[in-house]
Amino acid sequence: MNDPVTQSLNCDKLIKMAFAEDITSEDVSTNAIIKGYVRGNVQLICKQDGIICGLGVFERTFKLLDPDTLVTFNVKDGDEVTSGQLLGEVTGDIRVLLSGERTALNFLQRMSGIATYTRSIVNLLKGSKTRLLDTRKTTPNMRIFEKYAVKVGGGCNHRYNLSDGILLKDNHIGAAGSITKAVKMAREYAPFVRKIEVEVENLEMCMEAVEAGADIIMLDNMSPAMMKEAVELIGGRAVTECSGNVTKENIKNIIDTGVDFVSSGALTHSAPILDLSLKNLHPTED
Repeated sequence: MNDPVTQSLNCDKLIKMAFAEDITSEDVSTNAIIKGYVRGNVQLICKQDGIICGLGVFERTFKLLDPDTLVTFNVKDGDEVTSGQLLGEVTGDIRVLLSGERTALNFLQRMSGIATYTRSIVNLLKGSKTRLLDTRKTTPNMRIFEKYAVKVGGGCNHRYNLSDGILLKDNHIGAAGSITKAVKMAREYAPFVRKIEVEVENLEMCMEAVEAGADIIMLDNMSPAMMKEAVELIGGRAVTECSGNVTKENIKNIIDTGVDFVSSGALTHSAPILDLSLKNLHPTED
């Protein structure tokens, strides 16, 4: 599979870390019943409607155990899948199929769940100017996979990590003394190509951020009415983003505020997995 995740230098390392967690010395169950090489085949079955994502990671997981493992798919990342659908097959050493099953499915189910949840919110934003962003509220060591899943689901990525962009939140502002001082120090420190985003909680802070020259203003935990007033106050002088407990259930209240972006930690910290299974394992002829 040729996707940006499996092309990443970190992908193999992270998959191997997952194996190190799952197989500390050996797969004792498999080794007890399979004494040597036996070629086999197993089917990847969808058990729930959703959006599939992470097929490349799923394939790579098996190939790291044995490069000769053959993985074929009937779908591609981003496709809608339905319960009962045959998504693909894995063929190779039965010991590899058994030992890699759970790790491969963990990645695929998690990424597909995020893509599915993201797509459901993106669909709610259709017809509006507002675009959906993720956050850094990701599972440790899973960020590369989870942020890719957001994109496959139709969302957009916010900064990848702390080195990726300037976001002055409440504690940064508290440490600096004010929004004005924080923005000034950020301008002096960062290259001119860096945009500066400031988190604000009320209209007074919003006005200070505008006057300080913030490029992006994050409206944090504001009511829809206050958010709409803040967007009007900013008047296009900065890009607007809203954040704070945004979920599928309440995002409709945000659409009419005119905000440019809405960021939601729920995309990565609260999306349920998509139920998938490897079934019908059986030996095959070489």
